[in-house]
Amino acid sequence: MSINNGLVSLPTRPENMHKGKAGRILVIAGSRGFTGAGAFAALASMRSGAGLVTWAIPESLSNVAETLCLESITMPIAETDQQAPAVGARETLLEAAQESDAVILGPGLPVAGESGELMRLLIPEIKKSLVLDAGGIRAIGNNLMALRNRKHPTVITPHPGEFADLSNISIADIESQREANCKTLAEKSSAVVLLKGYNTVVSDGVNSYINQTGNQGMATAGMGDVLSGIIAAFIASGIAPFQAACTGAYIHGLAGDIAREQFGVHGLIASDVINKIPEAILRYTQSS
Repeated sequence: MSINNGLVSLPTRPENMHKGKAGRILVIAGSRGFTGAGAFAALASMRSGAGLVTWAIPESLSNVAETLCLESITMPIAETDQQAPAVGARETLLEAAQESDAVILGPGLPVAGESGELMRLLIPEIKKSLVLDAGGIRAIGNNLMALRNRKHPTVITPHPGEFADLSNISIADIESQREANCKTLAEKSSAVVLLKGYNTVVSDGVNSYINQTGNQGMATAGMGDVLSGIIAAFIASGIAPFQAACTGAYIHGLAGDIAREQFGVHGLIASDVINKIPEAILRYTQSS
């Protein structure tokens, strides 16, 4: 049954707030040709209130990364010949994760080779709330035990194609019963599942939420990376993962709707939505 209690008020900030208390996020994202994915996730996290964002990026791409997100801390890590994260980065990443309140894993990361192996090693070992997107989801395949065995909260954000890989259900069948399928996958994986698409569905296996914000102009590359950043920032602020995913989906869509007011639906891009996140949060907090 759908419920509407997934949306929650965002935490208030005391006057003596400092960046260390505003939420620390580790973003493990980006590879050759996909550096922007990490930038979108990092920037969206900061626009959503995170106090400190560390972006782990293959070392040869770190100079580029520093120009894409000036406010984040860039952490160069060991890389493969294809300029993707290497297994040798494992210990460095686990140490950085321990200093974080939430971790984003997967945007812009290839599943083949060492990067896929690295993600499969990190998923059970990261002892913090984890937001999995893109390559992080693909790395699991249909091995849901990798999620069930985690000891800390997990949010996965698949689009229908990734959902099909996880569940062994055709995209047509997924789309015909989006809410029921999302709830079933959440039950089987012990994760909060956010099924992207028109009327995004979020479920924790018990409660479900259907989002009503967003528009067709958001059907473009990078939007999922932005969503991951928003959700991670809300988790890092102390919001429970299910509510963070629901509220994150709402704010993400609302930012897209605000961007549409200015740009229309043709040519709307991910960075437009990132820039509208603070206004979306302001409208949301004023109406709640």
